[in-house]
Amino acid sequence: MTSATALRAPAPPPSDAEQLAQLIAELRAAEERRGAAAREIRIGELTVPGWRVPLLHLAGLQTLTRNEAAVLRFLGWGRANGDIGTLLNMTENTVRTHMNNAIRKLDLDGVRELNSLAGLLFLPLE
Repeated sequence: MTSATALRAPAPPPSDAEQLAQLIAELRAAEERRGAAAREIRIGELTVPGWRVPLLHLAGLQTLTRNEAAVLRFLGWGRANGDIGTLLNMTENTVRTHMNNAIRKLDLDGVRELNSLAGLLFLPLE
């Protein structure tokens, strides 16, 4: 047996207490993830079930203004820009501005992704 082989003794297996502590930590992390999905998330003045919100966009959605969130909600319901402007008492250009701000804040690639996200968040399930 060489001296290099003697130095490479296998690491001792984790003790039962260490394994138990690791298992408890993993269970707590899983419970936190499940709890976050069950909570309601505020988007502007609106609340959405947590399971509908992609974690990737959670922080960005919480930075939306009241008007940006309202535009997003009507997009999710399938409304056209002109209809949204009429419903929110603003011009169609203002609606587009709010959409562009939301696209920037959510780091999306364009209006199609914004429409998809809006549908995921606000389209009724019935």
